[in-house]
Parts: sequence; structure tokens; C-alpha cells
Amino acid sequence: MQDTIRVLIADDHPLFREGMRGRLDRVADIEVVGEAGSGDEAVELARELDPTVVLMDIKMPGLNGIEATREILETKPQTGVLVLTMFEDDDSVFAAMRAGAKGYLLKDCGGEGVVRAIRAVASGEAVFGPGVAERIMGFFSAPRPATPQRAFAELTEREEEVLSLVAEGKINQEISRQLFVSLKTVRNHVSNILLKLQVSDRAQAVIRAREAGMGRDKV
Repeated sequence: MQDTIRVLIADDHPLFREGMRGRLDRVADIEVVGEAGSGDEAVELARELDPTVVLMDIKMPGLNGIEATREILETKPQTGVLVLTMFEDDDSVFAAMRAGAKGYLLKDCGGEGVVRAIRAVASGEAVFGPGVAERIMGFFSAPRPATPQRAFAELTEREEEVLSLVAEGKINQEISRQLFVSLKTVRNHVSNILLKLQVSDRAQAVIRAREAGMGRDKV
């Protein structure tokens, strides 16, 4: 007998959750074990209910879907996260992949498409909608420029990315939105950057970054 796939629906629109639950409740091998209306609630319920698959929207109150995916997989790495959203821009797609999502579908894919994707993710496969798959293939098939030497070896790649955005004049809220991380995470990165570069404030960090060639094309 096939194991039942336990699904958690995370979306801030009650009508969407209700409609999706109604669709999945008619599928014999799928059981909806919970609903979350925010990223924070999704993290909490994923830890409590141990779903096989989380259907995750991106834009939600509190933690967004990308940050919630990271937090869920930190403690429940066996969980399959399937992003189901209206957004198909490159930033959203690749942020979801970096966070560990196993699939990415648009909400207009239809009920049967969602059911097939849930089953695939539950079995360990990666699933991407047609438009998303084309973006991914285009990204990996495009000629890649030579990897430049890193300006600050003492920083992690993510910290260097944050420093580059700081050097462009972006405030923490803008960096949070662009990198799909929480404001607290950005603040932690900035604190680590100041410590590692041995500078006392953000302005001095910007000076160091500009001297290394960061942010100049955005000034």
C-alpha cells in the first residue's frame, strides 16, 4: 500500500487555501495535515506536523516563503518544499532554489499539475513548471563570465553579496527584499561584516567596499 503524502498548505489567502484543500482532499494518497497563513506559522506547523510536502507561497506576512523554506529545511531537511506562487521572475526562482525548494510552480498550473508535482516532490524528484524550467535551462546554458577574484576572502559569499548592496547605497529593508531574507538576517550579516573587516560602522565598510571596486556602477 502506498504511503499517504502529508501536505501542509502555506499561503496568506484563505480562499486559495480552502480551494486547494478541497482539491487535495479528493485525492486518495494525499492528506492535508494543516494550513498556515504566514511564513512564521508555516515554520511552526512544519516542525509540529512533520509534513511530507509543504506547498509554499512566496509573498506572505512575517517571514516570506523563501526564508520560511530555509528555516524549515534547517530542522526538517527531509521535507519537500514545493513553491506555488504567482511570481516567476528570476530573483524569486533562483532564491527558492538556493533555499532548497524541490519544485516551483505557478498558481495557474491547474489542480492536476499540483497533484502530480506533490507526488513527484514526495518521491524525491525536482519539479518545475514549463516557464520556470525554461528560465533555469537558459541560465545554465548561457555562457558564464570568468569568476572574478573575491575582494574579501574573510567574508562568506553571502556576506560579500550584502556588502556589495550596502556599497550601492541600499538600506537593510531593500537588501532584505532583494535577497529574500528577513530584516534580522540582514542585520546579522552587516554586524558580521563590520566585525570581520574590523571597521566601526557602515560608512567605513562602504569605503572599504568602494576601494575594492564594489558598488561603483550603481552610484
